[in-house]
Amino acid sequence: MNAHTAIRTPDAAPVPGDKPDVHAMVQHETVLSPRFYTTDFAALDAIDVSSVREEWDAMIAEMVSDPNKLHFKRDVRFDGIIEGLEPALKAEFIDFLVSSLTSEFSGCILYAEMARRTKNPDMKQLFKLLARDESRHAGFINEALKDAGIGIDLGFLTKAKKYHYFKPKFIFYSVYLSEKIGYARYIAIYRQLAAHPELRFHPIFQWFESWCNDEFRHGEAFALLLRADPKLLTGFNKLWVRFFLLAVYATMYVRDHARPVFHAALGLNPTDYDYRVFSICSQISRQVFPVELDTDDPRFRRSMDRLLAASRRIDAGKQRGGLGGALLRASGLVGAGLSFARMYLLRPRRNELPAKIRLQPAW
Repeated sequence: MNAHTAIRTPDAAPVPGDKPDVHAMVQHETVLSPRFYTTDFAALDAIDVSSVREEWDAMIAEMVSDPNKLHFKRDVRFDGIIEGLEPALKAEFIDFLVSSLTSEFSGCILYAEMARRTKNPDMKQLFKLLARDESRHAGFINEALKDAGIGIDLGFLTKAKKYHYFKPKFIFYSVYLSEKIGYARYIAIYRQLAAHPELRFHPIFQWFESWCNDEFRHGEAFALLLRADPKLLTGFNKLWVRFFLLAVYATMYVRDHARPVFHAALGLNPTDYDYRVFSICSQISRQVFPVELDTDDPRFRRSMDRLLAASRRIDAGKQRGGLGGALLRASGLVGAGLSFARMYLLRPRRNELPAKIRLQPAW
């Protein structure tokens, strides 16, 4: 699971040279923050994957083999790197790591609870394997943060974050997209730095290929779960598919534009990078979604930029406070809602679902 949010403490921006209070960062709830979820665990018992059994068993066998078991090991190359970054880049990079860790660990907690509470042997095995991988990713990121003396107490994190209820189908839509867009994000950065190694300002980026292949594999699991229950992809549920696609894309666009220094250091333009990621994610999601958003439509792109501007008004209103801040924030909320609605109402492209579901990470 992957999510990223702009760096903010509840009361004030971090002072250059100070160590950020990462525990305050992970407690601070916003619409864009990585969240912890709970669901209807009993409903997992009724899931039947018999219609996709052949591909399911092959996927489970691959996960059991644990191809990345030995990959996520911090080494001496990490020593002192974060502390040596210039302040603005350091702040945005720490934000990237903290929000990534929070998202990975939220997946670990949810999957572990699913595995513990379901009686369905297929679900129990799958979610144990997913929890293993997400725990490994979170621990690896935390080791990088500890290098700068700002590691997160993961036990604290389980108690500090609020838990939000989602129906299983909403978990499946959102986590499928989270895992696949996570793959697209990481592989795009990995390819950029493979072509321009001089821009690799931290060694953690060398692990992104193995990392994103885990994300891709996790997405395959949720693709099979969705295809195993055709009603999740037909009728009114197509509207939910469009909603989650747009929500994930819009959230990513706003978050990434809040990290200009981070992306500049990687040699990436946030707008170009995001639309590249949207394109990869759209190609991948044809395996499971009967519709896709036309992110190349100029009307879509104009509305996305209006949404970003509205989000910035909301943030400015929060910072200003008082009546003027409240009015600015209200203007931003209205603008964001209208922009989201405009994009949602654009006609989507339609896909014919393939007979074979599984894909390989070939992007």
